[in-house]
Amino acid sequence: MSKSEPIISVSGLRGIVGESLTPGIVTRYVNAFATSLPKGPVVVTRDGRTTGPMVAELVRGALSAAGCDVLNGGVAATPTTGVLVRSLKAVGGVQISASHNPSEYNGLKLFNAAGRVIPASEGQAVLDRYRDNETACEWQAWEKLGKINSIGDSTSAHVDLINAICNVQKIRSRKFSVLLDANHGAGSVLGQVLLEHLGCEVAVLGGTPDGHFSHPPEPTAENLSTLPQAMMQHSAVIGFCQDPDADRLAVLDETGRYLGEELTLAMCVDHELKRNPGPIVTNCSSSRMSEDLAEKYGVPFFRSKVGEANVVDVMLENNAVLGGEGNGGVIDPRVVLVRDSFVGMALLLDAMAGRDLPISALADELPQYAIHKSKISLPAEQVPAALDNLEKHFKEANPDRMDGLRLDWSNKWLLVRASNTEPIVRAIAEAPTAEEAQELCDVAAETIG
Repeated sequence: MSKSEPIISVSGLRGIVGESLTPGIVTRYVNAFATSLPKGPVVVTRDGRTTGPMVAELVRGALSAAGCDVLNGGVAATPTTGVLVRSLKAVGGVQISASHNPSEYNGLKLFNAAGRVIPASEGQAVLDRYRDNETACEWQAWEKLGKINSIGDSTSAHVDLINAICNVQKIRSRKFSVLLDANHGAGSVLGQVLLEHLGCEVAVLGGTPDGHFSHPPEPTAENLSTLPQAMMQHSAVIGFCQDPDADRLAVLDETGRYLGEELTLAMCVDHELKRNPGPIVTNCSSSRMSEDLAEKYGVPFFRSKVGEANVVDVMLENNAVLGGEGNGGVIDPRVVLVRDSFVGMALLLDAMAGRDLPISALADELPQYAIHKSKISLPAEQVPAALDNLEKHFKEANPDRMDGLRLDWSNKWLLVRASNTEPIVRAIAEAPTAEEAQELCDVAAETIG
């Protein structure tokens, strides 16, 4: 993909600032979004990236120039953006973030009045307007420009909603020692406030949201290799690690063991189903742990296509009590229809306090699987035939073409999906052992190749 082209999806875009993300692209895209909105204010927030202030000025200016009033939330986590949109009765929102991408990237994520990332139908309409509007935008005359005002308190509404999903007094009574690695992203803005509100003794790493990441921003085991030592130093009983816009959460246990992101969602599902049984939704690339838990508690389980907006669509269709993605993104509809690291923190602390167990014990209770991921070079025009061949090769598996090709066995699965931005397919497999998972991906590569 050319560096001059942004990576665009139906929920937003991202790119390298100055190359694939330029002022012209930002203002055209925001204008395409603004012209779809009814009259009313639009919330604008950003993560802590160094380019955030510049991009935020462009976004606020473009919205004002399109005639929209702007509510400026400053630095805030992506789930907080959704909460603010709903609590302030805004007609939409724009979060400025490139999620886990490196420092040179930034991007825009769009929200509708429900406080959720816009679904595919709304996003496609914005994308069509953007692509049809390469040279001219719908700007308003001087007397019709929107007003720009600041949001005085961006965190209280979010804290109040989280209060309602956990036993605050019981958590406070435990006075948990917690390590929060916000990595100079937006997570510390609410993270420290929430954890202190819950009575935790909090040690914050990267608490200044300035985008000067202390380690690569995706919260993987490799990128968090220095965290176990910090856990020991602060005598923390749990470590919470966020990506830059704080919609993903990875967890370390009291020994410094990396529990990862897949376990974040599964542990939250287990806790929620113990006290509030109901339908569960995950995307088709997430661990089957949540499916196993749904079966254990006798509740319906549903899969969606990959993508937060797709998960939310299926959650709403089936009145789910919890949903999410295996990248550490927990979605609790009682709080906000957005992946929310703060919900994950609260539910895990609630589980630890309620059952008087360490986080390691909660993790070890869950079904044990291993996931392997790989990439396979393949031109886009060859993908359909390749998936057909793969399905024939694994004829004993149960096939599903919801999103690429997913093949299911009784205790393992393989998903092969084409990339939207590169001439490759991504293979993800989960099995009882790492060797079995890798073998599935290797056989897929041989069959496709």
